[in-house]
Amino acid sequence: MDEGVKSYIEKQKSPRKEILLKLREIIVKNFPGIREQMKWGVPEYEGRYYIVALKDHVNLGFSLKGLSPEEEALLEGSGKTMKHIRISSLDDIDEERITRLLNMVKG
Repeated sequence: MDEGVKSYIEKQKSPRKEILLKLREIIVKNFPGIREQMKWGVPEYEGRYYIVALKDHVNLGFSLKGLSPEEEALLEGSGKTMKHIRISSLDDIDEERITRLLNMVKG
């Protein structure tokens, strides 16, 4: 794990810390060898994904590059280049759905 990412995750409070760890695990499991770094002050994965701890939830962000309007509609937010899904608890993590969303991003 990148040292900056490790430090970012370790300083978060529960349940955000555990949510970040689980989302990171899903990303790395689906894309072994993906480059992980701190960018924009948050963990970022090759310009395709990011994870960010906010006050009461975690966002998993996705690049919009190459997505169809239907795919983009599965995500939240008003960003022009990235949108996200919001996760408030470990119980909100549907690994199958997240894996499908991760795989729709072309990078």
